[in-house]
Amino acid sequence: MTATHVLYDAPGPRTRRRIRRGTAALLTALAAVLALVVARLSRQGQLDEAKWSPLVNPSDPQFGLVWDFLGGGLTATLQAAAVSIVLSLVLGSVLAVTRVTAAAWYRWAVVGFIELFRGVPVVLSVFFAARVLPEIGIDLPTMWFLVIGLTLYNSVVIAEVIRAGIQALPKGQAEAAYAIGLTRGATLRLILLPQAFRITLPVLIGQLVVVLKDTSLGFIISYEELLRRGQIAVQTLENPLQMFFVIGTIFILVNFSLSKLAEAVQRRLSRPGRRSDPPAVAATGTAT
Repeated sequence: MTATHVLYDAPGPRTRRRIRRGTAALLTALAAVLALVVARLSRQGQLDEAKWSPLVNPSDPQFGLVWDFLGGGLTATLQAAAVSIVLSLVLGSVLAVTRVTAAAWYRWAVVGFIELFRGVPVVLSVFFAARVLPEIGIDLPTMWFLVIGLTLYNSVVIAEVIRAGIQALPKGQAEAAYAIGLTRGATLRLILLPQAFRITLPVLIGQLVVVLKDTSLGFIISYEELLRRGQIAVQTLENPLQMFFVIGTIFILVNFSLSKLAEAVQRRLSRPGRRSDPPAVAATGTAT
């Protein structure tokens, strides 16, 4: 019996005919909607060569300038994402370990910090960092305000994911470590944390993709990442639909590449002899 048949009964001949008819009707409706959209875009001049040429035609005089400008924005996006990812993983790990090992008299402070920034929208964290920190004399490059906002939000989500991974491990793992003389800190560092990272890797991968996408919030503090530079280019080219279509495609390709890279790492870690078989852990944080 397959896993699919465990979840629901296999459809009979009549149900399969209904499914085929429903699928055909849905595809027909989608094709009609797509044709209508293309027709309206054509009437509005959105498919004219002049609007697409600076983005797709290498012989266009503006092609090189536009892509150099967008390339700078993509570099800024990747820089902010890379720094935010590293800091979020480090701070998230520290928060997870602190919450697991904290004594009762100060655990409330750790839990309060985590719950506070889990409840605050990430856009508010970025805006807070960019507006409040300069007011109290902390003046940094614009990228760091975006990084601080993203790190505050994503680190607490990652902390909860790692904590769930630690708690999902069998108690015998820690008991065996204590039995051979390891301290509590060594047990966490050598036994529990590596396994927690391994079993939560799919969730962590998803959160890292979220960090990359959230760098687009840099436009609210005038950080010239990819989306912000796209907005600036649109003021000259007057082709917002085409520009944001291209920017969206770039984000999809980058996130898809990051997901595939992470899946390759996960497969490598899952090879026989590289891991035990602890249970997988579901996400405990919320993505934006």
